[in-house]
Amino acid sequence: MSVTGVEGEERHDFTRAESAQIRRRSLRLLGSLLHPVRWPVVGAMLVVVVSTAAQVAGPALIAFGIDKGLPALIAQDWMPLALAGGAYLLTGIIGALLIAWYTVLSARISQAVLIDLRKRVFLHTQKLSLEFHESYTSGRIISRQTSDLDAIRELLDSGINQLVQGVLYMVFTAIALFSLDGQSGLVLFVALVPLIVLTRWFQLRSQTLFRQSRVASASLIVHFVETMTGIRAVKAFRKEKRNEQQFAGLVESYRDVNGRVIQLFGIFDPGLVLIGNVTVAAVLLVGGFRVVDGQLAIGALLAALLYTRRFFDPMEEMAMFYNSYQSAAAALEKISGVLEERPGVPDPIKPVDLWKSEGDVRFDNVQFAYKSDRVVLPHFDLTIPAGQTIALVGSTGAGKSTLAKLISRFYDPSAGRVLLDGVDLRDLHPKDLRRAIVMVTQEAYLFSGSVADNIAIGKPDATLEEIMAAARAVGAHDFIEGLPSGYDTDVNKRGGRVSAGQRQLISFARAFLADPAVLILDEATSSLDIPSERLVQEALQTLLSDRTAVIIAHRLSTVAIADRVLVMENGRIVEDGTPEELITGTGRFSQLHAAWRESLV
Repeated sequence: MSVTGVEGEERHDFTRAESAQIRRRSLRLLGSLLHPVRWPVVGAMLVVVVSTAAQVAGPALIAFGIDKGLPALIAQDWMPLALAGGAYLLTGIIGALLIAWYTVLSARISQAVLIDLRKRVFLHTQKLSLEFHESYTSGRIISRQTSDLDAIRELLDSGINQLVQGVLYMVFTAIALFSLDGQSGLVLFVALVPLIVLTRWFQLRSQTLFRQSRVASASLIVHFVETMTGIRAVKAFRKEKRNEQQFAGLVESYRDVNGRVIQLFGIFDPGLVLIGNVTVAAVLLVGGFRVVDGQLAIGALLAALLYTRRFFDPMEEMAMFYNSYQSAAAALEKISGVLEERPGVPDPIKPVDLWKSEGDVRFDNVQFAYKSDRVVLPHFDLTIPAGQTIALVGSTGAGKSTLAKLISRFYDPSAGRVLLDGVDLRDLHPKDLRRAIVMVTQEAYLFSGSVADNIAIGKPDATLEEIMAAARAVGAHDFIEGLPSGYDTDVNKRGGRVSAGQRQLISFARAFLADPAVLILDEATSSLDIPSERLVQEALQTLLSDRTAVIIAHRLSTVAIADRVLVMENGRIVEDGTPEELITGTGRFSQLHAAWRESLV
């Protein structure tokens, strides 16, 4: 399924065929989640059946006590009444104990399912290609892991219990009522007609409203996450007022749909109460005449009234279950949509091992386009010998970053091949690929944890001595030692305790420790000021030695350290040569270099 298909799940105006396909997909996911816990589910079902039967036995025992026990007691025989009372107490104890046991069992099952599902979502989204993450916003992914999983948790923790117990209770109650008095059972059967009509009316209207409620809730979360993630841009462009208006609109939409849900329950709940009361009154009226005629014992009439009243008790809880079910069903549809996504860059079926890479990179008649957009690289050929440092320059949109993403295999070419040491990247073992090729971007992302932990991402089993050696090699050791706790300093999220230049040096140390055969620097110095860039330039000299390197940079000071410069325009190489050759020429790079020199003046 494509990314656009996942985006489509945010709609609620599906065709019938689309809805059927989504339901089948959700049921497959649910079945795969329940399969590992199928035997605990069977055990829980047996427990709830016995416990419900014990609870339903109560009114029949009361009828026995009144109709048989009281006359016997008048005749000085207390045994029937004692048996009825003891049986009533015993069934109550058994029912309570089994319900407690069932609650524990169902909680264990729901937690096992939720843990499985949460792991699946996390692990699967990690495996998905960069294409997915560039199209599917972080807010929506967070919504899948938070509000959607919470909706499923609510259904599993309480909704399923309400449904199972409610349905069994109603079925057993109806059976007991028909067994006790058939005519009272017929009155209840007639009452099912308006009950079914009301429930169907509620189902049809609530299905759309609950789906709209989930979409409105997800939109709120997405807007909030995007605002907080981009808070710097919000502050810089004074977007607070616009965000306030947008958020107010989303909150109003959420309030409106929830208001309509409440109105729906405002009709459904009183309707249930009315049908239940009318049915009880009818059983009392019919049963009363039959008691007078001697056709029905008074204890049996009391039991029939109790059964009739109890039959309607679970209905309101089951309506609440339907609320939970609709929310969980919508959440399961969205989660199943994410889990149905297939990586755009799949792992090879029969991977080729490359234990030691030389770093020779070649583009063989490569074509590439993002989805249905224009072609970015038309018939692209390039050879980068092992150990050579090349610089890619050109205007925005020329295809430089696309080239880097293809070398890193974040994307696969639409046609042609990208080869490392003669091996197609699509055939290369993923571990060998990630070991051989490393990309450093301008973001220099640091994860929560210590400085040492962040550097060791390049080599998880590295010792502290190796980490410090990597930091020294790129010139990061001195400033790290100056941090409050040295290498143990917690950088916080996004490296909040270090400057942009220091973050970049840490990312260089990470790359140096990984020791890749091919290193890609995608605008790695573009966010730095001149002093910071000079500090990083010194680190680059060490980082790029004895390895193949691809440098993408707008600042031509970074380009000067390259062995070879490629000038790209519209996905093609228009100039190729050493920095000195191109500077002294009359081409595009010479013009860029002259403009850069003038900007320094």
